[in-house]
Amino acid sequence: MAKVVADISVSLDGFVTGPDPGPEQGLGRGGEGLHTWVFSGDATDQRVREEATAATGAVIMGRRLFDVVDGPGGWNDEMGYGADLAATPPVLVVTRTPPAQVRLADRFTFVVDGLASAIEKGLALAGDREVVVMGGGATVRSAIDAGLVDELRLHLSPVLLGGGVRLFDGATPRTLRQIHVHPSGHATHLTYRVD
Repeated sequence: MAKVVADISVSLDGFVTGPDPGPEQGLGRGGEGLHTWVFSGDATDQRVREEATAATGAVIMGRRLFDVVDGPGGWNDEMGYGADLAATPPVLVVTRTPPAQVRLADRFTFVVDGLASAIEKGLALAGDREVVVMGGGATVRSAIDAGLVDELRLHLSPVLLGGGVRLFDGATPRTLRQIHVHPSGHATHLTYRVD
């Protein structure tokens, strides 16, 4: 059976965006440093990204992240899930209200009955591959808090953002079990078992 993996980049001070994130500036002011590892060309970073992308059978995201990736500066035929790998797994968007128009309509399905339902649908689509909860921060945190996540993958980027969206602000206290660490010059890729 597929496992559910929360996968997100985070700054050293715990933010998944810089200040003032939005559709025009998805990572907020100064947040680009969170994804330096994605485009670094470093062999470790490339391996981590390729392995995670290949293992993905379905993706879950929240509405705010959807608004960024479906916006004019978002995903396209050359840049998508997995960055320039531009993979096209099914993407389930958790929202109360689906948008009237979708630029990349063939890539997204809108789930209006909650995060647990989206993950259940993702598991049905993924087969034996992973269901990846990729964000935003509130969606990842909610999935972990609800006990819906088997593993947490953090890409710890060596930046201090000083503000933005915190990943674990208000999270339920818990202890995780570290199972992998892959350092590079641009990030430390951490994998934890969520019990």
